[in-house]
Amino acid sequence: MEANSRVKVGLVGAGNVAAHHARALRTLPFVEIVGIADPDAERARKLAEQFSIPRVYASLQAMAEARPDVIHVLTPPATHAALVLEALDMGCHVLVEKPMAETAADCDRMIERAHEKGLALSVNHSARMDPIVLRALELLRSGALGEITGAEFLRSSDYPAYSGGPAIPPQFRNGSYPFQDLGAHGLYLLEAFLGPIRRAETRYYASGLGDPNLIFDEWRTLVECEKGTGQMYISWNVRPMQNEIVVECTRGVMLVDCYLQTLSIRKVYPAPKPVQRILGAGLNSLAMLWNVTANTIRFATKRLLPSPGIVVSVVKFHEALRKKEAPPVPPEEGRRIIALLEEISRRADADKVRFLAEREPVRQPRILVTGAGGFLGRALVRRLRSAGEPVRVLLRRPPKTPLGDDVHEVYGDLGNPAVVDRAVKGIEIVYHVGAAMKGGPFEFQSGTVWGTRNMVEACARHGVRKLVYVSSMAVVDHAGHKHGVPVTESAPYEPYPERRGLYSQTKLEAEKMVLAATAENRIHAVILRPGQMYGPGTDKAPPGGTIAIAGRWLVAGSGNNRAQLVYIDNVVDALQLAARANVPNGAIFQLVDPEGIRQKDYVEWVRRSGRRVRVTYVPIWFLKFAGWGVELLGRILKRSVPLTPYRVDSLTPVAPCDCSAARTQLGWTSKIGIQEGMARTFPPVLTE
Repeated sequence: MEANSRVKVGLVGAGNVAAHHARALRTLPFVEIVGIADPDAERARKLAEQFSIPRVYASLQAMAEARPDVIHVLTPPATHAALVLEALDMGCHVLVEKPMAETAADCDRMIERAHEKGLALSVNHSARMDPIVLRALELLRSGALGEITGAEFLRSSDYPAYSGGPAIPPQFRNGSYPFQDLGAHGLYLLEAFLGPIRRAETRYYASGLGDPNLIFDEWRTLVECEKGTGQMYISWNVRPMQNEIVVECTRGVMLVDCYLQTLSIRKVYPAPKPVQRILGAGLNSLAMLWNVTANTIRFATKRLLPSPGIVVSVVKFHEALRKKEAPPVPPEEGRRIIALLEEISRRADADKVRFLAEREPVRQPRILVTGAGGFLGRALVRRLRSAGEPVRVLLRRPPKTPLGDDVHEVYGDLGNPAVVDRAVKGIEIVYHVGAAMKGGPFEFQSGTVWGTRNMVEACARHGVRKLVYVSSMAVVDHAGHKHGVPVTESAPYEPYPERRGLYSQTKLEAEKMVLAATAENRIHAVILRPGQMYGPGTDKAPPGGTIAIAGRWLVAGSGNNRAQLVYIDNVVDALQLAARANVPNGAIFQLVDPEGIRQKDYVEWVRRSGRRVRVTYVPIWFLKFAGWGVELLGRILKRSVPLTPYRVDSLTPVAPCDCSAARTQLGWTSKIGIQEGMARTFPPVLTE
């Protein structure tokens, strides 16, 4: 490659990191991006349009026609080795994203092939090239803080939620993925500050606090290096997000914030200790205020762009290549990190399999309960077990203590068709209680829509005798309901579910899915629509028609509307009756206590139980006015908002609710009435 010639570069992989590489390459006048290869043609096309890349290819092999000089491998780690070897065989220099590969043996093959071909091979250890990290390393080399004794890398993160379907995101497949992803950054950063790692010890934990698909979400590593000891803490639960390096030295402590791109130092001053601390804290605060303000302006004016380390790393690699110098990150460094990751990754993958191992049932169950960890699911499982019925439950993660020998636990996400199929196999009756109750679009798509689709398909495939599906009164048109007109099972559906929110939208889609399958006689199902379920354990829930915000209940109106309640045990009665009843396929039954209770009376029960609750009764017109303002702001910011005039119109509980179908066809009655149910849920505090 001639020093004055233009360098032809091909990108393999059109994921998020590819945009950073393309942006960096655009800053180099001697570089020409000749194409991008990705099996996802649409994703590659969008990136090509964004950066004026002339050609899109389905594979690296197809890209060979463009005769690239350099290939950037930007694909998932499992594909790195094969693609790097292919690129080297094409006669191309290679920059590969971290981690270099999945095994040290693969790294050895890559390094050997590069040496054979006389080509440059480098790994994008971008965090080491972050400008603020380079500045910190230069400061340490100057001796301004004395001798280094130790360092810590603190990082938290999150992953996009699983939206359901057979394509499981890579981060949820192996137990080791989080460590391979961010642990690589931490290890090479600790090496950069402390020298080569001699020994590393890693422990990982399943906290149960975050996404249940990500089993091991807390990682801690202790390393012994040439210049001192280091620690790494990686978490998928710590908020706000952190990406920090703390370096301890004999004459000061340095904090590097890679998110804010700031560096602060606590130094030793010639003064008494208390004065030192006050002086250090004051100077640091002033410096931090200045730096954060300056960087905010730089971000706003796009003089400081996200992931600056990637840009620096790409530029340094190509400048070294042009000068025929060694790459800034030698492949041997990448290999060292993989050797450290490999053993830990293999152990974490095996531990995930053991963690999710299912106990063989003592007796083969004929009943499956989804959502068994929720309020209704737990109550149903208790009732079934008390009758001596073995039960299979589908849980998102193993419980902290086993549920018992008569409970067969199956673990996994409702959105995963393979998990649901495994849970349904050999089952006669399915109580499909599980659904998403919080989160964003991905969580609701996976837990409610995909979960129900998977359940319908599995029931049809395995010939399940009866599916009892728990829907919701939220699928009914609330805003258009005329007060005083009885609500029956044939009441109109919500006409604008997308305006009501994700819960109503996905529950309605799921109910229609079940009905479509029964209309085709693919499954036999009964649908139950309970009102607001209550009972012991729901004492913090406000009555229907209320907005809970910042510890306060905002009741829409005067509080005289009747909350459509149903006691938890009464719902369990209906579930069991529905499983036994000979009713038309696709029958729908509403479940609401016939007496009901006014919102203000519900509040009084809460207060008599001794619980302090702040309640404000807000006129409907005021809420609608506020909703109009919030909706307008959402349109300006192009974001969804929690309050709109339509949602205010939909707050009022639909009443009265006609449950005669459940009484006549199922034989259901509300055995535990409002007064007894409220007394059980909110037991009054006895006073002398």
